[in-house]
Amino acid sequence: MKEMLEQLGLVILRVSSGLMMATHGYGKIFEEGRMAKFTEGVGSMGFPMPEFFAWAAALAELVGGITLALGLGTRVSALFIGVTMVVAAFIRHGADPFAKKELALLYLATMIFFLLYGGGKWAVDRMFGKKG
Repeated sequence: MKEMLEQLGLVILRVSSGLMMATHGYGKIFEEGRMAKFTEGVGSMGFPMPEFFAWAAALAELVGGITLALGLGTRVSALFIGVTMVVAAFIRHGADPFAKKELALLYLATMIFFLLYGGGKWAVDRMFGKKG
């Protein structure tokens, strides 16, 4: 019973954080004018090839969020999302007050957990014989 409750908690965290992250990427990609504005912001941070890095971040959020929610390639998904959150917290919002960094830091902490732990027993990864 204890293990079942632990796995249930893990699924709730994985699915909710993955789907919430996916909404960030979805907005950037599919809402009119958002990707152009996001690309401009990435360029203003000094990144070379801002269009490439903007798309990489948006896809990490959208695709990574969906695959994290499914537990498919959990650690890889968490890695890509985590790197994106490092940039969001420490570069994009580096000079901002804590309240502006808080969401990115919370996602980062969650991604570190999944990077270390994996998706759990009820992840799609397990269907393919992987631990996670």
